[in-house]
Amino acid sequence: MNTFETTEDSITWRGDGETLVVQAWGRDSLRVRSSPSGDVRDTDFALLEPEPVQVAIEVDGETATLTNGAITAVLRAWGGFDYQTGYDVFKCSLEFRDADGRTVLKELGGGGALKLAAREFRPQAGGAHRLRAAFEPVAGEKLYGMGQYQQEILDVKGSTFELAHRNSQASVPFVVSSAGYGFLWHNPAIGAATFAANRTEWVAEATEQLDYWITVGTTPAKISGAYADATGHAPMMPEYGLGYWQCKLRYWNQEQLLEVAREHRRRGLPLDVIVADFFHWPKMGDFRFEEEFWPDPAAMVAELKEMGVELMVSVWPQVSLESENFARLKKENLLVRTERGLDVQMGFQGPSMFLDATNPRARSEVWDIVRRNYHDLGIKVFWLDEAEPEYGVYDFDNYRYHAGPNVEVGNVYPQAFSRMFYEGQREAGQDEVVNLVRCAWAGSQRYGALVWSGDIHSSWEDFRKQITAGIHMGVAGIPWFTTDIGGFGGGNIHDPGFRDLLVRWFQFGAFCPVMRMHGDRQPSEEVRAADGSARNPTGAPNELWSFGEEVYEILARYVHFREAMRPYTRRLMEDAHTDGQPVMRGMFHEFPADEVCWDLADQYMYGPDLLVAPVVEPRVTSRRVYLPAGAQWTDLRTGTGHEGGQWLTVDAPLDRIPVFTRNGALPELVGAI
Repeated sequence: MNTFETTEDSITWRGDGETLVVQAWGRDSLRVRSSPSGDVRDTDFALLEPEPVQVAIEVDGETATLTNGAITAVLRAWGGFDYQTGYDVFKCSLEFRDADGRTVLKELGGGGALKLAAREFRPQAGGAHRLRAAFEPVAGEKLYGMGQYQQEILDVKGSTFELAHRNSQASVPFVVSSAGYGFLWHNPAIGAATFAANRTEWVAEATEQLDYWITVGTTPAKISGAYADATGHAPMMPEYGLGYWQCKLRYWNQEQLLEVAREHRRRGLPLDVIVADFFHWPKMGDFRFEEEFWPDPAAMVAELKEMGVELMVSVWPQVSLESENFARLKKENLLVRTERGLDVQMGFQGPSMFLDATNPRARSEVWDIVRRNYHDLGIKVFWLDEAEPEYGVYDFDNYRYHAGPNVEVGNVYPQAFSRMFYEGQREAGQDEVVNLVRCAWAGSQRYGALVWSGDIHSSWEDFRKQITAGIHMGVAGIPWFTTDIGGFGGGNIHDPGFRDLLVRWFQFGAFCPVMRMHGDRQPSEEVRAADGSARNPTGAPNELWSFGEEVYEILARYVHFREAMRPYTRRLMEDAHTDGQPVMRGMFHEFPADEVCWDLADQYMYGPDLLVAPVVEPRVTSRRVYLPAGAQWTDLRTGTGHEGGQWLTVDAPLDRIPVFTRNGALPELVGAI
């Protein structure tokens, strides 16, 4: 009786009904799958088919090893009579080592008489299982990634996470450890992840198998590259993604939007993209402009293109019960289904249901409508809002997709929504794709997903959270990240306190992967149609010149600086595309040997050469900045040089964000802000 079965790149163990497969999956990486009944499944939720690699497999009785480059899996099997049960039992444990033979991660031990299970499946009705996978704690490790959660925490060791999407929460279950490994929970089920002092646990509330991917690397940069190879590289950012994007809630008619773009040109202000936000449509799910307010979209697009400006159009996955497309989409089973109660999933601006983006037919049918009503007019940038999707009530077990129950596959939804547009745009002949989306999951980056941080508040607290959110999204393999500059809700344009916050946020936005102004500013303005019926409000003005002359001068300077930085930003986007590197990087990414850099939550690297230290407190005119060891640093404003490995207190009046260049890089930008 053979304990293990081997192929040229995998080891399989079977026992007590379980099938466990460890397989080489890309360079220095392994995929682990386990099924409590039957063979493992070849799901492709995020992982791509890997390139072949050279693998060394050794079997010595009850122990087997699989070595793929720098990573080795050790499988230890045992079996025999169990006195408490009265019959034979069979088990197999896993341990992962790096190239130096150091254990980087191993499954939770049995604990002797405790009889703990590292892979615990509990059956549910319908054939799925509740799964808990547990690992021993790694002494002294720090952890980063997991996507976007609204918190100021940088090192997430000691944190617990809901594996589910919500408005302003994007759960991307990939984590990088200072111990030298990266770990992807390749399971889109609703669940939880806990990185406790006594164990690490991953939970799927309903699933058919255990599935995760692990890699090792001597630096975070190497881990990021391997992860991008495994789940897909971001496309090359189009040229119009490198500059400034202007938006508000909401330009409510064609002439208003065009006049803002014209004013940018009159003032000599750079502008790459301007946005027609939500409720430019008659009913949600019509996927077209409302004629009264947008009488000639083709002419609007043409005029914008003459100015060198792209139009981005908001498209929601919600379909109103009153939409002209509702009956057909529901008849063809192209909408999300509610398991119990009324088949309505959101009540904002009237009852609606969600498009089932996991259904290939739904993606094809709806893209065809979008193509006719938008893309054929020359619109090639889309704002994919509500992409979690944002249910009126987050009862995750109450919704069913084409791909399966939401509780089992729901986290893949935003990836599928981005995929719908990306594949449609490419099929329509568009070479370069970037679409703004409010949520993401593993693999979203390969579909041109530019993720923004959702409906956050106009507060200093929420501002600080965006720095760590951007860092963690980059770690989690989503290099294109942005925020609503100034926050989405709560900002009054006449409030001096809000104006100060806006300036500081705008400075931060100049050093985000995409620089984009947006927000539901107050005081808002009502909108009515010619017949007197109400439309969604337009919000207060949100242009650079809307906050007084002093603020305008500062904002204009940073828009021009963003333009001057375009060649550097383009280079960063090439690094993201070719090498899988984040654009917005934690200090540890560039300086893993400097222990201080693993704990810096309020400064970051914009690519390899710019250290950015936003001012994140009100009425502050200086701040402390850490300059990492192993480099020389130049103050971008003054040109003053500094040795690395020290803290500085830097002047930061309202018109200045502290920025330093590394080792004499980018001399053309010194003195530009």
